[in-house]
Amino acid sequence: MYSKIYLRLEPLGLELVAAAAREAGHSVRLIDLQCESHRNFFDLIRRWRPDVIAFSGNYLANVPEIIDLARATRALLPTAFIFVGGHSVSFIPEEILRHTAGAVDCVLIGEGETAITSLLDALAKDRANLREVPGCVTLDHRGPPPTFVKSLDDLLPARDLVRHRRKYFIGQLDPAASIEFSRGCPWDCVFCSAWTFYGRNYRVKTPERAVEELARVREPGIFIVDDVAFIQAEHGMQLGEAIARRGIRKRYYLETRGDVLLRNKKVFELWKRLGLNTIFLGLEAIDEEGLKRYRKRVTLSKNFEALKYARSLDVNVAVNIIADPSWDRERFKVVRDWCLEVPEVVNISINTPYPGTETWHTESRRLTTRDYRLFDIQHAVLPTKLPLPEFYKELVECQRVLARKNLGWAALRQCAGIVIRKLLCGQTNFIRMLWKFNSVYRPELQLADHRRRVKYEISLPPPSVATAQHRKLYIHENRGHNGRQIDHRTEEFVNATRMGTAS
Repeated sequence: MYSKIYLRLEPLGLELVAAAAREAGHSVRLIDLQCESHRNFFDLIRRWRPDVIAFSGNYLANVPEIIDLARATRALLPTAFIFVGGHSVSFIPEEILRHTAGAVDCVLIGEGETAITSLLDALAKDRANLREVPGCVTLDHRGPPPTFVKSLDDLLPARDLVRHRRKYFIGQLDPAASIEFSRGCPWDCVFCSAWTFYGRNYRVKTPERAVEELARVREPGIFIVDDVAFIQAEHGMQLGEAIARRGIRKRYYLETRGDVLLRNKKVFELWKRLGLNTIFLGLEAIDEEGLKRYRKRVTLSKNFEALKYARSLDVNVAVNIIADPSWDRERFKVVRDWCLEVPEVVNISINTPYPGTETWHTESRRLTTRDYRLFDIQHAVLPTKLPLPEFYKELVECQRVLARKNLGWAALRQCAGIVIRKLLCGQTNFIRMLWKFNSVYRPELQLADHRRRVKYEISLPPPSVATAQHRKLYIHENRGHNGRQIDHRTEEFVNATRMGTAS
């Protein structure tokens, strides 16, 4: 996918699912197709002949690849039990089952750690009876609602099962492992499905367990996968203080909100001392009109105040701007000029309605394509104001301007010390990234993607509604305040800065 220039992250979710299955007494192997070929996958299943095969469907654009792999696997191992789980497929389980035409036995929705053990227990007793497995969906039934893991402390990821750990990186952090300190998001952004998946529940890992896990990680770089880092100031401080006591030195990349950054300054100052390297902020827009479109309650002045404060920490700052299909040439120029004025690394993504988001239900514009592969925030799937070739030309020109600022020879001169250290350690992910832009971001390539033969199409969204009912969007049940491990003041802060109004 297009993000391969900037990052390749370890499959933390699959490692946790593998750990749960292994702890239950099963023999488990894991293959990461970010790093290995389809040929390697088929060689593995021919040689090992597993009883159960699980595919991870966390990204909508990967759905066609998963379907084809599942079908080919069924032909090779007719008696194996094959299923799919993951974030994106949890919102479209019946579609996956219809596309695979019997090749997939079920889709597991919700958190994978509890789902996998319940499924394997049921298969050991009676393969034909899956009706009592929480989160299990087949074409003729849905099991009980999915359940949460009892505690994020229960499992450590099975990192030993991944064969190519040195291939994982994010920006300058090369190599980098991933770690989870919290799970879920209490906000309800219209373009995001993190909160709908977890039902606005939010849980944290205890500092003791987090530090124990972190101490076992060999990689010097750490990507903190939390949707919003350090919402709860006390938890962030306790984590940091425990890491300091253990004398653990890593370099960290995290994502957070501007208002959280401003509210919990002492937390981020502590993490800067611990090795915080990069903060990613989702600004989404650089004007009040854009913020209103995405129903961002944070004001423009607060966003710019957060940027100013992040710069004062002397860390790398990356921001995201959402390009709307309604943009014209003038709007692209305004954004280009702003991106050149600020020191931050700016990423531009395209407004894309995904299943599981409120936008999927409220977006009144009709989709111009239903090709899963184009739902990757780098292709326009809604009508564009400019002719599509011109829209992509303007978009890539924006991205090219940013690439000249942040990649190539200029970046190499700035990061010479980092590059030399990486090369001496045999790490080439970061330096390869510096010159990949022109081979990946090209308007003609994006247009060619639209012309590819479409093998599998996503179903049309339901009729547009003014306001989507939140409870119908949830994968996991919303437990209200009891489902959020945050104090009363943080709960009040979240509610004051939420986009929606439903509980």
